[in-house]
Amino acid sequence: MSNLKGFRMKRMPEPQLIFEQSSPGRIGCNVPVADTPEVDLSAVLGDLREELNLPEVGELDLLRHFTRLSHINYGIETGFYPLGSCTMKYNPKINEKTAGLPGFANLHPMQPVATIPGALEILIGVQEMLIAITGFDEITLQPLAGAHGEMTCLMLIKAYHESRGEGKQRHIVLVPDSAHGTNPASAARCGYDVRPIPTTEEGNTDLVALAAALDDSVAALMLTNPSTLGLFEPNIEQICEMVHAAGGQVFCDGANMNAMVGTTRPGDHGFDCMHLNLHKTFSTPHGGGGPGCGAIGLKSHLEPFLPAPVIRRSEGKVIADTDRPSTIGRVSGFYGQFLMEVRAYTYLRAFGKEYMADISRHAVLNANYVRARLKDVLPPAHDRPCMHECILTAEKYKKENGIRALDISKRLIDYGFHPPTNYFPLIVPECLMIEPTETENKETLDDFCDVMIEICREAVESPDLLHDAPSTQIVGRLDETAAVKNLDVRWWPSK
Repeated sequence: MSNLKGFRMKRMPEPQLIFEQSSPGRIGCNVPVADTPEVDLSAVLGDLREELNLPEVGELDLLRHFTRLSHINYGIETGFYPLGSCTMKYNPKINEKTAGLPGFANLHPMQPVATIPGALEILIGVQEMLIAITGFDEITLQPLAGAHGEMTCLMLIKAYHESRGEGKQRHIVLVPDSAHGTNPASAARCGYDVRPIPTTEEGNTDLVALAAALDDSVAALMLTNPSTLGLFEPNIEQICEMVHAAGGQVFCDGANMNAMVGTTRPGDHGFDCMHLNLHKTFSTPHGGGGPGCGAIGLKSHLEPFLPAPVIRRSEGKVIADTDRPSTIGRVSGFYGQFLMEVRAYTYLRAFGKEYMADISRHAVLNANYVRARLKDVLPPAHDRPCMHECILTAEKYKKENGIRALDISKRLIDYGFHPPTNYFPLIVPECLMIEPTETENKETLDDFCDVMIEICREAVESPDLLHDAPSTQIVGRLDETAAVKNLDVRWWPSK
């Protein structure tokens, strides 16, 4: 195909390990002459190893080795990341600039609160902007990741029920069958029993099944909106009313908040609390690039139980309030991932209230564009517009050609693209979950779609190309079960 001329395939050379490049006597630096008295290390430290088996290489060899490795690595700065439910958007460099300012980067977490007024202003600034965006009454930035935020919300819900004398009675958490796996895991971690709620053929929460499951033993419903099917729940207000009428609380999994930023607010839908992924929606690094931040929003009736200290305004100042008799306690050390919050603050201020909705509008537009371009070769799981991600199925290729979604994703690697999320949600057969985010341009999306269309043609005409993929990388198709069972990730010196 003429529009694929730019995709050139050749096998990458296999790099040597740094140990394999070692040669006795080579050094990568000039060690200065010691200007302190010699010390018998054995006398000071005890028994020492006679050999450390460290690589002996020159500075140039070392530089070239790690530069080669960096070229092999795949990142958002080198290519498109269509991972569904991950929001692998570009992290603007201005975020790193502000996070690297000495006044932020050099703070010590043990400093007295009186010495960090600037840091407290950042924290309260992020909280206030997130309150405006989500429609909740309170925000805390303590949780360190999305699942940690989920668990913290459930801890608040549990404390709320206990304060009403219903803690033991309400022991069930309802979770849709399309939920992220962290939802039932978080509920179980908090001591709850988990019951699934099915999804209708249209991709919505089954209201009949929900009504049948609701009674005075239900503590909460955990609902992702938009769902992992990439669909906005049209009955969300009715669902929240049903759960509240039964005395339960409703938690919103905010993993897909990128579809709603500046457009609609979960706090207005009836949710009692939610978690946010600053490392997804608000552009702080993740996926190996840095620690997360699972901020949570909540309504005022859950406020007494917030993790302490609570960052809030008092008499014209920002304080860290530790006088919290009903708090669930700390859920992390200090104030959460502070430099992640600096990055999020920068991102939020860069868009401002005027342009915040552009994030969700462009994310939804990009996902629907990909869906429209691929629908003839990879049918959508549901015949309706999607939100920030499109859920496609490769089921026909499995039935007719013996090609799985995994084979399509492995072949994508040969064309230089990172694969999308596979086999999630579990209720969609041979699922491919594609989230382009708002930061990709039309040209990139067209390149990706052209390749996907070509791979689907190959699936019919030359299926072995897909079965053998990837064929251009340092590592080919692995036996993934054996790789997990028999880990071999350590270098051993030859005898």
